[in-house]
Amino acid sequence: MDLIEISPKTIPPVCKILDFGKFRYEIEKQLKINKKKQHIIHVKEIRLRPNTGNHDLITKLNKGQKFLQNGDKLKITIMFRGREFYNRKEAGIELLNKIVDILKDVSQIDKPADIQGTRLSITLSPK
Repeated sequence: MDLIEISPKTIPPVCKILDFGKFRYEIEKQLKINKKKQHIIHVKEIRLRPNTGNHDLITKLNKGQKFLQNGDKLKITIMFRGREFYNRKEAGIELLNKIVDILKDVSQIDKPADIQGTRLSITLSPK
């Protein structure tokens, strides 16, 4: 049997007499149970180009719908190369708006569209 200080900051400090090995085992067991119960949110990403064809877009969005139905967040990124960013920026924004309209029944906008370097991205979360 050991003397274990349970709460050192209280006045007077709280101590218990118990088996330290068993006490440590119960704490580790509780931590494992808590770890099993926690829900981890995954962010899945779909990358597109501003001149992506309709069939390819539909295929990617079907996959995106499955991600959202599984409870994952979806990040849609439109990548520009070279001078495309300056010449086709409007096409990328238009494509992003089209995607949001298609997925609006299963998702909501979590983070609005923003530009990071030569990439335009938006984050959607499931409804």
